[in-house]
Amino acid sequence: MGTKLGDIIQAEPITLDDLRGRVIAIDAFNTLYQFLSTIRQPDGTPLMDRAGRVTSHLSGLFYRNLNLLEHGIRPVYVFDGESPLLKEPEKARRSAIREAARHEWEQALREGRIEDARKAARASSRLTTEMIDESKRLLEALGIPVIQAPSEGEALAAQMTRSGISWASASQDNDSLLYNCPRMIRNLSISGRRRVGRSRGYKIISPELIDLAANLRHLGISLKQLIDIAILIGTDYNDKVPGIGPKTALKLVKQYGNLEAIEREKGIVLDFPYQEIRDIFLNPPQVEIPPLKWSPPSRDTLMDLLCTEHDFSESRVTSGLNRLESKLEELEESAAQSSLMDFL
Repeated sequence: MGTKLGDIIQAEPITLDDLRGRVIAIDAFNTLYQFLSTIRQPDGTPLMDRAGRVTSHLSGLFYRNLNLLEHGIRPVYVFDGESPLLKEPEKARRSAIREAARHEWEQALREGRIEDARKAARASSRLTTEMIDESKRLLEALGIPVIQAPSEGEALAAQMTRSGISWASASQDNDSLLYNCPRMIRNLSISGRRRVGRSRGYKIISPELIDLAANLRHLGISLKQLIDIAILIGTDYNDKVPGIGPKTALKLVKQYGNLEAIEREKGIVLDFPYQEIRDIFLNPPQVEIPPLKWSPPSRDTLMDLLCTEHDFSESRVTSGLNRLESKLEELEESAAQSSLMDFL
């Protein structure tokens, strides 16, 4: 998912401590798919309760947000609404890929090919309405604000960041930049190793901050031109133009200025409504965001949802909540002391 701009976009390593006290608007769907893909058993089977219901998303949300809150970060989750009609072919394509991956996973399991099964399982992840509703319940029980976007969640997170409601958006997709998000964080709360492709090698993964204005200055282009580059290499609303990668797209846009001139002067046929796609990024729906409020976790609600309904370990959930409450008290005391010192 998302536009592959990694070859031309620069990111700065950061730590969770750098984000202390910051409000971060998190792309909920992107995060949930990440949990469904990665939180699995060695053979690719997702975490499930005794009734066979998938709980990978709940486990990921609970423990990741404990970590964020303990670092003094204020997360707010933005959920997707109705996507633009131009995205329907892409949604159908993704659905077909997930279904094919599910069949491949099942066959690999039958044949005892555990590594192949694990890889196929990651691509078979499916987010259901029930999972979305459970995720919202969990976040609200943790005292974390939940915002429903009218359309793409990344677009609303970008609006929140531009207006100063949030300091940055967080997503694994570069599409946030195309919606004019001033600051974007990748790998939020991730720190560790990730396997490189199909090899046995690993690379170190840590949080990264992408500054949109700094990148546009470095590349010598405008936001509109960045969007045109994205359209050339493929977005959620169109396939990539054959033979054009990020660096070639950058060169073409800098030489000719925009897609209209590239099509006219270079003779490249763009047989899709690129003006409409460009407009999706430049003019997404704008909404008024209600005041955000974080509250103490509701221990009873969390224990009921995680332990009673979905068989999570009571001792582990209790331990996590105890640790969080202790850390929040410590942060409050530290903030109070800082305020007192400022007054003195």
